[in-house]
Amino acid sequence: MPPRKRPPKRPARTTAPRPTRADDAAGARGTLIIVGGHEDKTDERLILTALARRVNGGRLVVATVASQEPDALWRDYEAVFGDLGVRHVVHLDVQSRQEAQEPDRLRLLDSADAVFFTGGDQLKITSQLGDSPLYERIRQIYLEGGTVAGTSAGASVMAETMLVSGESDASPRIGTGVRMAPGLGLFPGAIIDQHFAERGRVGRLVGAVAQNPRILGVGIDEDTAIVLEPGGCFSVLGRGAVYVLDGARVTYSNLTEEETDRALSTFDVRLHMLTMGDAFDLATRTPANRPAEEAERELVDEAKPARRPKRAPRRKPAATRG
Repeated sequence: MPPRKRPPKRPARTTAPRPTRADDAAGARGTLIIVGGHEDKTDERLILTALARRVNGGRLVVATVASQEPDALWRDYEAVFGDLGVRHVVHLDVQSRQEAQEPDRLRLLDSADAVFFTGGDQLKITSQLGDSPLYERIRQIYLEGGTVAGTSAGASVMAETMLVSGESDASPRIGTGVRMAPGLGLFPGAIIDQHFAERGRVGRLVGAVAQNPRILGVGIDEDTAIVLEPGGCFSVLGRGAVYVLDGARVTYSNLTEEETDRALSTFDVRLHMLTMGDAFDLATRTPANRPAEEAERELVDEAKPARRPKRAPRRKPAATRG
């Protein structure tokens, strides 16, 4: 019998891997405004003004999903944003996974230019909205050029990995203290902590970064925000500071060498402290300076309502002789 011919080899697949949600977020055309909590609601209101300006006459959805007192919180923000000139402010509250599937709630996001997550418990946001139609629509708003903002718990959920809990005002310890969970993934490659200086949270953010130095740690003070624009650079807005912890050059950590509950040791973590006007390039992990007065003046000027030109005084008709 003649020998059998071997079948020709199939060419290797050249199809690129499916893009992940993190890839999508990295190429988003929208803006993130991530606030450290307790933003000013009565005086200059720089942060909320920046959000109101991006709504640009459209619809702002205030999501109180994280809160235990959603109605009271909604009334506060409805009044503030109305005073800032936002004409269409609507309330989105979700208290169960079932409600996150309801078409009526999804319709609240129709034609939305911005979504704002209030404070509360970040796990309520992710557990109620994660992988729901509401989450997909909010993500789509961001990818297509809208604005997604969040304060306090609403800030933590923006990241790929979110800090859920951990001891404040204490050094991090191995195997205890820092609890993390998946976030909404709108800000890939970062982990966010809020109320940062006010609650002494530098230790727990170091502990989080030590567990995976690929993740950039971003700690945001109260009444302070980062504004992440398309292109991968964020700027700082507000009266406090933003702390950026970069573990890419870490040379040593005792995380896997010591017993549980021993204090964490880690070497060569880089720390940047940014304030109003400063910027940070996420691709190169480098900060840049801009005078705070210049940035503040620009925002205040943009927020001023356009003045109507003064009308020229009417001329009196010339007297006619009779």
